[in-house]
Amino acid sequence: MEYKVDNKEGFIKLVQTEILTSSEVLEELQISRQSLNSLVKRGKLLPIKELPRDRLFLREDVEARKEVAKELHAKYRPYDE
Repeated sequence: MEYKVDNKEGFIKLVQTEILTSSEVLEELQISRQSLNSLVKRGKLLPIKELPRDRLFLREDVEARKEVAKELHAKYRPYDE
């Protein structure tokens, strides 16, 4: 995805809609903090910035991971549906 920002307001809107904190990722993927740490450690989900007490992720990366998780769930746990 290509991002285009013309002014400060556009940048703020972009950050508010396309950047997720660790807590938002946990909620979106419905996983534990330990699972998120594992995804990051294994390179399955890459933060765009690491802060002392948080990480920032791109929404498109999180949504892509969500799709992969759905496929894996259907493959390995078909009886849960």
